[in-house]
Amino acid sequence: MSKGSKKKTSRVRKRAQDARNDAFSHESARVFRAGKESGDTAPALAISADAQVNATVVSPYGMLCFVEMDGAELLCRVGDGLISGKSSILAPGDRVRVETLEGQLLVQEMQTRRTKLSRPSISVERAGGKRVTEQVFAANIDLLVVVAAAAKPAYKPRLIDRFLIAAEVGGVAPVLCVNKMDLVKSEPERIGPLRELGVTVLNTSCETGQGLDKLRALLRGKLSVFTGHSGVGKSTLVNALDPKHEIVTREVSDANEKGRHTTSTSRLYHLDNDIHIIDTPGIKQLGLWGVSREELAFYFPEIASAAESCRFRDCIHIHEPGCSVLAAVEDGTLSRHRYDSYLRIRETLKD
Repeated sequence: MSKGSKKKTSRVRKRAQDARNDAFSHESARVFRAGKESGDTAPALAISADAQVNATVVSPYGMLCFVEMDGAELLCRVGDGLISGKSSILAPGDRVRVETLEGQLLVQEMQTRRTKLSRPSISVERAGGKRVTEQVFAANIDLLVVVAAAAKPAYKPRLIDRFLIAAEVGGVAPVLCVNKMDLVKSEPERIGPLRELGVTVLNTSCETGQGLDKLRALLRGKLSVFTGHSGVGKSTLVNALDPKHEIVTREVSDANEKGRHTTSTSRLYHLDNDIHIIDTPGIKQLGLWGVSREELAFYFPEIASAAESCRFRDCIHIHEPGCSVLAAVEDGTLSRHRYDSYLRIRETLKD
């Protein structure tokens, strides 16, 4: 740090945060104790397409959650029908029914999700075994905005490929936002194959303002989720779109180009111009929920198209004779990088 320069301070959102956190801390401890005393057995999940909803989940916290109801943000307990283990199954964007019982707000029912973004979650059972369940971290969203950095940290396409698959599984339209364009002369070349597939790509810079008006226009009137690696500028983009939120941001380390998780939990924000965003913590890896090895090729449209000419109907496009996918990779008509991504993802999936 040069002499006389000042260390950058975090920008902290100011909306009675301390009071809100205190209320959560005391209530969370009480609910956890009550849960231990009553046991962990939960009834069937209270989810219905016909639920009479009156609130939207802003952010879940274990057996509690914050909801928007009648223009206010309120802390609620979550009913047993929406609890799994020691936390709720709720996610930002969920539409729920809140009732007042014995003077306490209680989330009783959730409306069936229209769309979702999820991943596998592993929990350890009392007997020592492991249980894999679906963890939904954004619900009822219209757009999945995958934020990547053009530099610092370096552009990492394999996670983006996984998010594109997760978006299709969850019924969400994907958008690739390449941020920090002020640090480079042109966009990373590996974005080209995604443009050819029809993926919407926006180049942005919070420093110069590049692309922000286009991003605002795309987000207007929709509920979107921002996700991607730590340090790519998700929260900074939210601040740039509407500075009144002042979400905490930090610089990326010069030593290892790794960002720190300044956003600790998924949360719904309402911005000016009818823009609604769920900001999520930075993520290093994304497991895929509901995708098998046999289905994977169908989530790579260019591979699925080339596979129509394969000699064998059950071709897995790795070593089979007469594989048109391998031939397309060799002659350059199919991106080798995308094919390598297919292979890597396939290795992580169970049969």
